[in-house]
Amino acid sequence: MTKAGTGTTVAADTPAPAVLLPRRRGIELALIVVAVLLSVYGYCHVGLARTGAVPPGAVGYGAGLGVLALLAHLAVRLRAPYADPLLLPIGVLLNGLGLVLIYRLDLQTPGDRAAPAQLVWSALGITLFAYVVAALRDHRVLQRYAYVCVAAALVLLTLPIFFPAVNGARIWIRIAGFSIQPGEFAKVLLAVFFAAYLAANRNALAYAGRRVWKLQLPTGRVLGPIVAIWLVSVGVLILERDLGTSLLFFGLFVVMLYVATGRTGWIAVGLLLATLGAVAVGRMEPHVAARIQDWLHPFASIEAGQGPGQLAQSLFAFAAGGVLGTGLGLGHSILIGFATKSDFILATAGEELGLAGLSAIFLLYGLLVERGYRAGLALREPFGRLLAVGLASIVALQVFVIAGGVTGLIPLTGMAMPFLAQGGSSVVTNWAIVALLIRVSHSARRQYDGQVAP
Repeated sequence: MTKAGTGTTVAADTPAPAVLLPRRRGIELALIVVAVLLSVYGYCHVGLARTGAVPPGAVGYGAGLGVLALLAHLAVRLRAPYADPLLLPIGVLLNGLGLVLIYRLDLQTPGDRAAPAQLVWSALGITLFAYVVAALRDHRVLQRYAYVCVAAALVLLTLPIFFPAVNGARIWIRIAGFSIQPGEFAKVLLAVFFAAYLAANRNALAYAGRRVWKLQLPTGRVLGPIVAIWLVSVGVLILERDLGTSLLFFGLFVVMLYVATGRTGWIAVGLLLATLGAVAVGRMEPHVAARIQDWLHPFASIEAGQGPGQLAQSLFAFAAGGVLGTGLGLGHSILIGFATKSDFILATAGEELGLAGLSAIFLLYGLLVERGYRAGLALREPFGRLLAVGLASIVALQVFVIAGGVTGLIPLTGMAMPFLAQGGSSVVTNWAIVALLIRVSHSARRQYDGQVAP
C-alpha cells in the first residue's frame, strides 16, 4: 500500500505499535514512603497527647511497617510492574492509620491490648499480598477453580455453626485462644465464583428466557445454580445471625449480576428484595428488631434514665469532633464500650480527626474502589472485569454499611471497617483483595497490539 502524497510503501498487514503505559513504580514508592511517615507521625502524636512523650516503640513500629510496605512494593515492581500505582499506597496508609487508632484505644484499655496482635495480622496480610502478586501470574487462572472456590466458601460459612456464639452471632471459630472469622475469606471466594459463572453465562442471562414487564428474565437452568448458591450462603449467615455479611453478599450478587447483563432492572429487583427481606428479618429476629429500634430512637435510653447506648455515644463522638477534630489521643470515644475497636472505630476517627479527617478517609476508600472499577472496565475479557468490579464492590459495600450504621443513616450491622478495625481475618482478606486488584490492573494497563497481555 502506498501512502498518499509521499510515495512511501507500507505493508498492509503491518501490526500496530505496542501501546505500553508508564510503569510508575517510582511514584508508588514515593507514596508508600509518605503513607508510612504519616502513620508514624500519628503514632507519635498519640503518645505525645496521652503521656507527653514519644512512644518507646515508635521506631520499631515505623521500621516494621516500612519493611512490610517495601516487601509489598518489591513484589509489585518485579511481578506486576504495570499495576496501578495508587492501590498499594492506599492500603498501606489505611492499614497504618488503623494500627494508630487501635493503639490509641489500647492506652485506655490496658487489659485489652489489640495493637500488637493487629500488627502481626497486618504482617501476615502483606505477606499474603506479596505471595499472591508473585505467584498468580495471570488472574484468569482463577476461573478454572470457580466450583472449588464456591465449595470452600460454603464450608467456611458453615463451620461457625458448630462453635459458641459471640455477642449473639455465630461468626467466629475459636480454638485454644486463637480465633478467625471464616466469612471474611468466603466473600473473596464467592466473588471469584460469581465472576466465573456470570462471565461464562452472561449472554444467556441477558437475552434468554421470558420477558416480564421491562425485565428480561433468564432461563431457570442458567440462573438457578447461582441463585441456589447465593440463597444457601445467605441462609447460613442468617442462621448464624451474621446479618452484615449476608447483606454484603446480597449486594455483591446484585451488583455483579447487573454488570454481567447490563440490565438496570436487576438493581430495582435487588432493592425490592432487600427491603422485603429487611422487613421480614426485622420482625422475626429479636436481635435485629432491637437494633432497628435503637436506630429509630437512639436517645431513648437517655430519656429513660439508663444512660446513652452505643449508637448515641457514637453520635456524640462525631458531634464532638466538629470540623477539625479534638486531635489524636484527645477524644472520649472509649465510652462507646466493647465495640470501640471494631464496629465503632470510625467514631474515634470522626471525633479525633474531625469532618476533615473523616472526609480524607472516605476519599481514600473511594479512590481504592474507583481504581478497582477502572482496572476492571479497561479489560476486554469478562472474567477479569467482573472479578475487579466484584472485589471493589466488596470494599464499597462494607464502607457504606459500617459508616451508615455508626452515623445513624441505617441500622447497625456487625462488620469490620476495611483495614481500620480490629480483626485479623478482615485485614488479611483486605490485603488479598488489593493483591487481586493489583494483578487485574497490571493486565489492564499492559497493552500490546490493542489486546490485554497477561
